[in-house]
Amino acid sequence: MTKLLLVDDSAVMRKIIQRNIKETGLIVDEFVEAGDGNQALEKVNENLDLDLILLDWNMPNMSGIEFVKTLRSLNLAKRIPVVMVTTEGSDAKISEAKDSGADGYLTKPFTADQLRDALGSYLMVQ
Repeated sequence: MTKLLLVDDSAVMRKIIQRNIKETGLIVDEFVEAGDGNQALEKVNENLDLDLILLDWNMPNMSGIEFVKTLRSLNLAKRIPVVMVTTEGSDAKISEAKDSGADGYLTKPFTADQLRDALGSYLMVQ
C-alpha cells in the first residue's frame, strides 16, 4: 500500500496534485495532507510508513526547506524520499533544496508528464 504526504499551504493545490497523480496512472493508495512544515512533521510522526513526501517551499510556520532539514536531522529508520513541488525554480533554489536533503524537484506549474517523470522512480505506474 503506497502512502504519500502532500504538504502545501493551498488546499486547492493539494487537490490539483492528487488529481494529476491519479490521471498519470501513478499508484497511490492513500494521500495524507498537511498545510505547513509543522503539520507535516506531526503527520510523519503519525505515519512512519510514508512512501513519499511532496513538499511546497513557501509556507507559513515552517517552510518546506526548513521541514526537509528537520526531517533529515531526525535520522528515521526509514529514509522517506522528498520531492519539492514549488514555484521556486532558480538553479540556486534547486541546489539549496538538494543540498538540504530533497531527493527531487518539480517546478509549478507542471504538466502531467512532468509529474509522472518526477515521481516515476518513487511510485509504481498502473
